[in-house]
Amino acid sequence: MIRVHNPFRPAYLHVVRASAWYDLVVTAGFATPWTYVLLHRLLTSMGEALGLGALPPVDPMQTLYANLMGSVVVVWAALRIVRPVPVHGLLDGVARALFAIWQGYALAQGVSGLLWLFLVVEVSFGIVQLVPWWRVRRATPAGIQHTLPRSPRSGTAFERPDA
Repeated sequence: MIRVHNPFRPAYLHVVRASAWYDLVVTAGFATPWTYVLLHRLLTSMGEALGLGALPPVDPMQTLYANLMGSVVVVWAALRIVRPVPVHGLLDGVARALFAIWQGYALAQGVSGLLWLFLVVEVSFGIVQLVPWWRVRRATPAGIQHTLPRSPRSGTAFERPDA
């Protein structure tokens, strides 16, 4: 297991990139209507085979929302793969917390138990990406802004100093 204690260390950027690769692989199928139909069939078959329940039948509105989510997540994943910076991990952790809340809500409403598999990964990557920021914040009571490295090129915070 990689120990990640500081978001400004290279190990943290490996986690940011790994979470991006996971997102790319898992959500690419949601990005188009044609791939979504195939993925929907696969997920329904998996859910039924595992006894977790099928997905609801495909309809145009569901497909639209799946495509919107898939498109945005694929682009967000590509950014984190090509240019992982610490703030991407912070923002991705926040996004994963939101996704986990809504997935938990959906599970409470009775959706397919297949969603539990995705929820576990969301929570795991969220914790791994947010805890280092919490530790840095906790270690610097005056505020995290004083600990942020500045990019020599742009002078902006949250980027790797060598970027």
